[in-house]
Amino acid sequence: MNTLLAIHWNASPELFSLGPISVRWYGLMFAAGFLFGFSILTRMFKFEGTDPVLVEKLFVYVIIATIVGARLGHVLFYGWEYYSQHLIEIFLPIAKVDGGYKFVGFQGLASHGGAFGIILAVWLFSIRVTKRPILWTLDRLVVPIALVGAMIRTGNLMNSEIYGVATNLPWGFIFDRNHETIAKHPTMIYETLCYLITFGLLMYFYYKKKDLKDRTGFITGAFFIGIFLTRFLIEFIKENQETFEAGMALNMGQILSIPFVIAGIWLIWHALTHPPVFYTNK
Repeated sequence: MNTLLAIHWNASPELFSLGPISVRWYGLMFAAGFLFGFSILTRMFKFEGTDPVLVEKLFVYVIIATIVGARLGHVLFYGWEYYSQHLIEIFLPIAKVDGGYKFVGFQGLASHGGAFGIILAVWLFSIRVTKRPILWTLDRLVVPIALVGAMIRTGNLMNSEIYGVATNLPWGFIFDRNHETIAKHPTMIYETLCYLITFGLLMYFYYKKKDLKDRTGFITGAFFIGIFLTRFLIEFIKENQETFEAGMALNMGQILSIPFVIAGIWLIWHALTHPPVFYTNK
């Protein structure tokens, strides 16, 4: 395989370190995503005359749900065989090394688990705080989440993880840090670009297409299709994350994406076949 045109990638996953404490690009992207998301959602609420204080309450729910859901998603969908024997490692950033436990940080978060966690959190938030349908909140929240997804995939790139199978394309990456010798699809970049496009479209629907914004569920449906159909398709050229996926017609990421894509199609159909719903802000 010709690697002359390939891009050698050997970025450090650490931004900087102070003694035993290190700041990693992935964590920075994760945290920055929440900050950008908070700012974008606050502007959206102000734009439509909704009390922006609700954003502060919502983000308490969302941050906890994202972290817990993403962690449990990884544990249950990808690593239960291991974690069922190491329960203490599920929510503590440690691993058993040489007969003892060592701080290693959390080894795995799953986006589908995060999505399930967010939906549950928004349901609780809608019941306890807004007293409005869950889709009213999701139609707004998913807009910045698309941007957060792009930032997290950028963190995956800096970690040299979750990349694709071998390729002859001139933009293939040789991940030197992982001792790769052939070019692989930089699927993290593919997903980042698709998520940014989805974010742009959702912003357009919200700010420029009032007839669509007020059709409950349309923006959420567009988000589900834009994010999870992208994930489903790109998985075909992505290396399996876990050994148990070898030989599967569809890997775990694809199987978990299918319900979201179907839900997205239904939500758009339902939104376009029912009249807009308008809410009075108090």
